[in-house]
Amino acid sequence: MAFCVFIHRQDSIYDDSPAERYQFPRQYLGRVQSCVGNWIIYYEPTKVAGTRGYFAVAKVQQVIPDPATPGMYIAIIEPGSYLDFANPVPFADDQGVIERGVLNEEGRISGRAQAAVRPISPADFSRIINLGLDDEAPLLPRVDEKAGSDGFAEEQAPFVFQQDRERTSFLASRIVRDRVFRRVVLRAYDERCAITGLKLINGGGRAEVAAAHIRPVERSGPDIISNGIALSGTAHWMFDRGLISLSNDLDILISRQTNDADGIRSFINRTGRARPPLRAHDRPHPHFLQWHRENCFKQ
Repeated sequence: MAFCVFIHRQDSIYDDSPAERYQFPRQYLGRVQSCVGNWIIYYEPTKVAGTRGYFAVAKVQQVIPDPATPGMYIAIIEPGSYLDFANPVPFADDQGVIERGVLNEEGRISGRAQAAVRPISPADFSRIINLGLDDEAPLLPRVDEKAGSDGFAEEQAPFVFQQDRERTSFLASRIVRDRVFRRVVLRAYDERCAITGLKLINGGGRAEVAAAHIRPVERSGPDIISNGIALSGTAHWMFDRGLISLSNDLDILISRQTNDADGIRSFINRTGRARPPLRAHDRPHPHFLQWHRENCFKQ
């Protein structure tokens, strides 16, 4: 098994859904097959406007021929493994390129950097993961929160994976994933509730809103930003219980089964539409919104 980098663009011509599948041509079949059962890092090229660089990690579950397109294949992403980085990692910083494996013997960037799928060394993998999940704010519980059974402390030192078990434990930890997901979603929405439009910060500088999964984790919802939305406590409660939902255009839908529709209307923002995230590609995906309407929303 090997680590790999998968190139993915927001405007990709391929039938990709990073948290679910990655479509690729036959020429990369051997490389992708070597990743089955192991982790890959998604990368967006520097030539893409507003590039995110290395922006997420995921695990390849299996590779199958694309039933719809001859000569194409699909890497199936293990459910629940995808995780957006708290901090997208640039291709290079003031110390040089982050992924050292793309350099040739003269220390120059080689043609390998253009490959849509390329193997990556454990050292480069650890370096990118460390930068992607690092942040000035701790990933781990605050002093008023309890640490889980994973045994993480408040102070977090840079990590290097020594064994597969360490890597799997860290990237699969619900404590880590919840805190990274919260940071990514709240940053995308400028810490404002998408339903009310309010931005409330407590005396300790912590935002009142929570990062809600549109399709819950326990119902196979991925930790991808397009499956997330920033909601205040009351809005989160109503959303989870199906009293409100969203159309694909982010119109706020109110259940006919609620006993106080007028109260809900006075609670939501005046436009009747959810506030979108700051960047268009972070918007809730219609696939997840449809799931919520069909499985949670009380029509």
